[in-house]
Amino acid sequence: MKYNRSVYQSLAMIGQFGINILVPVLACSFLGGFLDEKLGTSCFVIILFFVGAVAGFWNIYRFSRRIFERGSSQAAYLHGGRRSQRNGKTDREEEKDEGGHHKNEQDIV
Repeated sequence: MKYNRSVYQSLAMIGQFGINILVPVLACSFLGGFLDEKLGTSCFVIILFFVGAVAGFWNIYRFSRRIFERGSSQAAYLHGGRRSQRNGKTDREEEKDEGGHHKNEQDIV
């Protein structure tokens, strides 16, 4: 069986999505149940469940934006790595002059 890194990375990402949703929902639900028991009410568990759901989906949104902004690991490997962007331009874009031509002949290939 051939080692396929992208499959394991995808599985890890799916696990992180699940954890990012479940932890806030469960934590807020348990907190709501605890408050309802202590205060003798029955509304906090419902309210905090929805607060946890919103927090979980916000976590997923932020996590997925980071993934798609970063790009694939293969593209990062082929294009010089995951370097920080300066002034909205990547290192590769900075190597080009204003006319759109590469400074180095090696970049043409």
